[in-house]
Amino acid sequence: MLSNSSRYAIRALLYLAGRDKSKGSTGIREISSALGLPAPYLAKILQQLAKNKILNSVKGPNGGFSMQRKPESITLYDIVRIIDGDAVFKNCIIHDGSCGDVKRSKKVCTVHEEYSVIRKEINTLFRNTTLARLAGRAADTENIFI
Repeated sequence: MLSNSSRYAIRALLYLAGRDKSKGSTGIREISSALGLPAPYLAKILQQLAKNKILNSVKGPNGGFSMQRKPESITLYDIVRIIDGDAVFKNCIIHDGSCGDVKRSKKVCTVHEEYSVIRKEINTLFRNTTLARLAGRAADTENIFI
């Protein structure tokens, strides 16, 4: 459902949210190594989050990334919207665009009724799930991995 970019962004943000703030920035090599993700690809994703004021980015040999916003103020919806746009929350499951609203248009796809219910639930889940909540769950449970 989510692109690799969105999944990597969420994992990296969870990693950074769980870090000791007093240690400052965390380098891309450390993040990519800890998560087993390709550094160049991850760096582009994190730069996108920095442009959107989720992360701070410091260049240079002692540079890296740190949280700019508090994890309590960042939702999964924010992350996915920044990385992939909001198509996953609006678009049809089998067509490129959005199905017409049933009340306004008779043109809807064959799975519109069923998927519109699921899409609303996904919207609610992503808008109500904060990075802090997920980071807390990851810190409290040994079985959760990021």
